[in-house]
Amino acid sequence: MTLNCIAVDDEPLALGMVCAFIEQTPFLNLVGRYSSAVEALRGLQEQAVDLIFLDIQMPDLTGIELARVLDKGKPGLGPRIIFTTAFHQFALDGYKVDALDYLVKPFNYEEFLRAATKAQSYAEVLHLPSSAPTLPPPAAPEPEEEFLFLKVEYQLVRVAFREILYIEGLKDYVKVHLADGSKPLLSLTSLKALEDKLPARYFMRIHRSFIVALDKIRAVTRNTVQIGSATISVGDQYKETFNQFLSRWT
Repeated sequence: MTLNCIAVDDEPLALGMVCAFIEQTPFLNLVGRYSSAVEALRGLQEQAVDLIFLDIQMPDLTGIELARVLDKGKPGLGPRIIFTTAFHQFALDGYKVDALDYLVKPFNYEEFLRAATKAQSYAEVLHLPSSAPTLPPPAAPEPEEEFLFLKVEYQLVRVAFREILYIEGLKDYVKVHLADGSKPLLSLTSLKALEDKLPARYFMRIHRSFIVALDKIRAVTRNTVQIGSATISVGDQYKETFNQFLSRWT
């Protein structure tokens, strides 16, 4: 199937390259090119678009901000996004707005085609005809809890997963640092026991003494993670798993 595409980039050379790649790809149809996210937003109101190749750092409205606007308008139903940027540090932001892929400039046509093919496969699955043979739907999974209870002093305290910034192991205790900056919670349990209770899609152990909330990571260097105001080292035995997570967005 053919995908209607637009390209958005405030750098003329980068915009021209992406448009040339789109026109070179048989299953992509270029329907618009814009030098700002604001112009693109106007264009999206006038025509149907399946896929946006979107720069991130632009004046007035960034690519991330445009993606959030589109997601609020039609959650899960609007055009899909492939980010094109010169900066690795926005990869986690791209993950949060459910981007299909993340191309780091300068990228070549092979890398572009790989991302475009991913978008085509996504669209084909999304538009399967209702008469197509399908397997019976699986049984609905049990709803997952979004919180846990921690024993703090002489009471059980309910803590939502989204409130957790990172967790620090202190021998027989753990210190749970909260995203709102309030006083950390000190609980009599082990880091391993707590790790077993946390959903792997939200949290990862990156050091023998630290578990971090993946969506709270602000930046990553070669051996450290910045989360809140803290800088946490990535332990050698956890680097491979953490790098595998990062490779999905870089």
